[in-house]
Amino acid sequence: MNTHTNWKPKRKKHFILNPLSKTLTDLPIPSNINYYWNFGSLLGLCLTIQLITGILLAMHYCPEITHSFNKITHTTRNIASGHLLRNIHANSASIFFLCVYLHISRNIYHNTWKNNTTWSIGITIYLIMIITAFTGYVLPWGQMSFWAATVITNLFSAIPYIGNPVVLWVWGSFSISNPTLNRFYSLHYLLPFILTSMIILHITALQSENHSNPTGTQGDIDILPFHQYFLIKDLQTILISSIIIIMITTLIPHTFTDPENFIKANPLVTPTHIQPEWYFLFAYSILRSIPNKLGGILALISSIIILYLILLLKQKYITTSNHRPNQKLTTWLLGTTFILLTWIGSTPAETPFTNLSLIITTWYFISS
Repeated sequence: MNTHTNWKPKRKKHFILNPLSKTLTDLPIPSNINYYWNFGSLLGLCLTIQLITGILLAMHYCPEITHSFNKITHTTRNIASGHLLRNIHANSASIFFLCVYLHISRNIYHNTWKNNTTWSIGITIYLIMIITAFTGYVLPWGQMSFWAATVITNLFSAIPYIGNPVVLWVWGSFSISNPTLNRFYSLHYLLPFILTSMIILHITALQSENHSNPTGTQGDIDILPFHQYFLIKDLQTILISSIIIIMITTLIPHTFTDPENFIKANPLVTPTHIQPEWYFLFAYSILRSIPNKLGGILALISSIIILYLILLLKQKYITTSNHRPNQKLTTWLLGTTFILLTWIGSTPAETPFTNLSLIITTWYFISS
């Protein structure tokens, strides 16, 4: 008993332990939050896995077009536990984005985006994740990596007046070559640390206001400290997610990998169906739903910007969708729209899929 009473004041006064205790042990949490609020901690788990495995993989990587594919193969086959490192890094990225989408859906459903700073930083984090994942997808220098880089970077050419110079600046040459791969590798290594800094800001902004709960209200009446009840809840989902990542990595490691990416990049051979990773398929579907190149780019950018505009478009007096049937239906339809766009992005760019993607894209903007 004496140990506890002596420890608590010291912990409160310590220059390192005091901010940590405010963030973890003593953080006031509404007593009625459910497991839907656990995706924040799962995102922290995925980020940690990505940073550790990414740094270890970077030690064996060579950003040179004639060696990068072979170095990936060498790491997978000849380096001790190299196959585990690569598979964990690739598959945990998919889990990372899945948790992000569920985390965003919870905020939209329960209208917990009312903290403008927290929401804006969160969407910015999502944008940085997209860039980080795309640059990482190019690094293996397989067929799909090369052609995905070719298609996406060529989108800048649709910008009036400055499009072509921007494309050449991104490439660092007159085609996708060594300078391009070097730039993508540098960005992919740097952006996760910027991402980590943004997440710290996100958590800091989150703690500047009272936490939300399933009722959609914010208050400090019925609260509990984060330790130990909510810490145990987070540890449960972290354990389950870790088991899922391990099972995917060991049993079905290439489920989310396109078979074309096991072939070394060849600029003279175009894959039959170029498509990104599954977590970008919804954006890819929006991009190709409009025949005009510039129109598709504007629709793609708008699909992300609209997440910022939700602060202006939504009614702030609404607390949660639980008690509003019309809003609940709209929110569920928005989630269904996202799933359908993801599915259509994996289909060939031909009728009726192109027409269907245009219809669903239109509904996405209406329901948002």
